[in-house]
Amino acid sequence: MSKVLVIGAFGQLGSELTLALRNIHGTDNVIAADIRKPQGPLSDGPFEQLDVLNGKELGRIVNVHNIQQIYHLAAILSAKGESNPKFAWQLNMDSLINVLELAREKQLEKIYWPSSIAVFGPNTPKQNTPQNTVMDPNTIYGISKLAGERWCEYYFEKYGVDVRSLRYPGLIGYKAKPGGGTTDYAVDIFYKAIEKGNYECFLRPNTYLPMMYMDDAIRATIEIMEADHASIKVRSSYNVGALSFSPEEIALEIKKHLGDFSIHYAPDFRQEIADSWPDSIDDSQARTDWNWQPDYGLKKMTETILAGLGELLNA
Repeated sequence: MSKVLVIGAFGQLGSELTLALRNIHGTDNVIAADIRKPQGPLSDGPFEQLDVLNGKELGRIVNVHNIQQIYHLAAILSAKGESNPKFAWQLNMDSLINVLELAREKQLEKIYWPSSIAVFGPNTPKQNTPQNTVMDPNTIYGISKLAGERWCEYYFEKYGVDVRSLRYPGLIGYKAKPGGGTTDYAVDIFYKAIEKGNYECFLRPNTYLPMMYMDDAIRATIEIMEADHASIKVRSSYNVGALSFSPEEIALEIKKHLGDFSIHYAPDFRQEIADSWPDSIDDSQARTDWNWQPDYGLKKMTETILAGLGELLNA
């Protein structure tokens, strides 16, 4: 069984992906790495405290644990990145180069690195955004993700590094708090609905964005990593989709379960970021190449989150 390292293991995605990988590979074979110390269920398995900008320390961890696969999730997200663009670029880019170089030097089995719909921009087609299209991001997060896609394909073409990637839409889960992304309203709205009965949204009511429930995101990540090498035709990053909705639509769905819930709108700088992104995604190549299919629509996702988050908050 290959030893796996998850970098950024305590983020919104990493916290759930790490547990899912431990169920597959065994707890002792999946090492969680983060700049923060572990809490909750993740504290039960192996852990390394890591600043991923420290390439020497990263190399030590890979050597000590005999790592063969790396899931590199550490990043500064879209909204936070705009407050400190130079550091966002440094963290997002230098950390990826550290991982790719290590994979090249040590001939690691596989690398996973997430991209994002943030690679698209104002001149990208909004509806059913295709796999290959205009990409003119206007956030530092999107710029770094687009550059990262080019690096990933470069290392595959030049050095044979088996790096795989997904362009995530907005990810929605309830087991970890939002991490500073523009799509995070769709996570926070559930917390506020249960805790306060109302939510102030930083986007306009009719702002459509591609979204995905966390369970689908975890499954898509594992499926692309487990897919046969020959079936992975895209070495930059795959479009993946699941559902698209607006703040108004998700609020109406929540109101079906929590009748006294109310939403108010106060758009801020994140509205401009959202306006530059697609309304919906064409992920037909992922469906063709490695049989991607989402499980969750808006109704099923809302029911699942409200039930699970209610239990979590009560506990």
